[in-house]
Amino acid sequence: MTNGGALDGVTVLDNSQILAGPFCTMLMADMGANVIKVEKPTGGDDTRRMGPPFIEGESAAFLQMNRNKRSIVLDIRSDDGKEAFKKLVAKSDILIENSRPGSMIRNGLGWDDLKVISPALVYCSISGFGLTGPYGKRAGFDLVAQGMSGLMYANGHPNAPPAKVPVPVADLNAGMFALYGILAAYIHRLKTGEGQHIETSLLESALAYTVWESSIFWSEGIAVEPAGSRHRLAAPYQALKTADGYFNIGAANQANWERFASAIGRDDLLEDERFASNAARMGSLDELEVELEKTTTQQPTSHWIAVLEEAGVPAGPIYNMEQAWSDPQVVARGMDVVLDHPIAGEVHNIGNPVKMSGTPAQMKSAAPTLGQHTDEILEFAGYSADEIKALRDKGVLGELGSKD
Repeated sequence: MTNGGALDGVTVLDNSQILAGPFCTMLMADMGANVIKVEKPTGGDDTRRMGPPFIEGESAAFLQMNRNKRSIVLDIRSDDGKEAFKKLVAKSDILIENSRPGSMIRNGLGWDDLKVISPALVYCSISGFGLTGPYGKRAGFDLVAQGMSGLMYANGHPNAPPAKVPVPVADLNAGMFALYGILAAYIHRLKTGEGQHIETSLLESALAYTVWESSIFWSEGIAVEPAGSRHRLAAPYQALKTADGYFNIGAANQANWERFASAIGRDDLLEDERFASNAARMGSLDELEVELEKTTTQQPTSHWIAVLEEAGVPAGPIYNMEQAWSDPQVVARGMDVVLDHPIAGEVHNIGNPVKMSGTPAQMKSAAPTLGQHTDEILEFAGYSADEIKALRDKGVLGELGSKD
């Protein structure tokens, strides 16, 4: 199953569920990889049951993360299931798993087991904390990783309870870093013929994004406190109140600051020593916000966006999801992709944000139903119709392990 993309001809065995792994494999599927999603007989990927919302009984969360893939139901704890999995490994270039640390090894499907079958295999493990160190055997979740990485401590508003980043940034970043590692390892394989085991974790992926917070800690010994929408290092770079809401201003350097002050009719601020330089403004953030909002609250958001666009000052509105998806720039970039699902009907998908001139990403099929492609995937692995029936009779494929 290929779509002519940059990863056309690459087969990915996806033994992951929920978010980090499926996000990674979805991005590869968009680029043309043949992604085989292995799901457990007891309900498949847990995301299938996460909700509401549900669309005609299908989880909206699952539908969003699993387009362009094929689904096989397979009990890899059984001997026959293990054997089928190994046959699929022999046909695959890349394997991704995010099982609880140690479970793949206990099932005889760890890196040391599978590299014997396929020495060129790129085997990727995603875990909560990494496979080594004192927490190497722990399970992990996005919320826990956000808390332990320092993200939650630094997020939110001053003097408020800890607040997680609403986007599951640890999970998504782990999927993205996994993709980065997989593609690097695959390039190495193309040059040498050698596979390898790569791993990343939610904790490290969250920690890797604390670039400002960590640099401040290392240079100044300060554990930064929540700052709302303000930037750690530049001002004004934050949300400001208007007559009917808020907008974001990105006057992150001196030239933009001077253009901004002039555009809103506050040249007097340029003569104020408290705001003369970025360092001075960072030391007077509260006073700066008060002075700016004396002016910005006199007009609606749309007025200031137009004024600042004319002045060449980076600024933008603060949208809810309905407004974001109706913005003409988002529409023009084709970020809302509608796919037909056999049960849910038309399903909106977030389009791929990478635009490629020669091998563009393609969204060709909606997320699969549970076990939708079991028979054809086993045929791909070399099983005959009689052998597939025998596996089904043994319960290896579960009750839903049929394309029918």
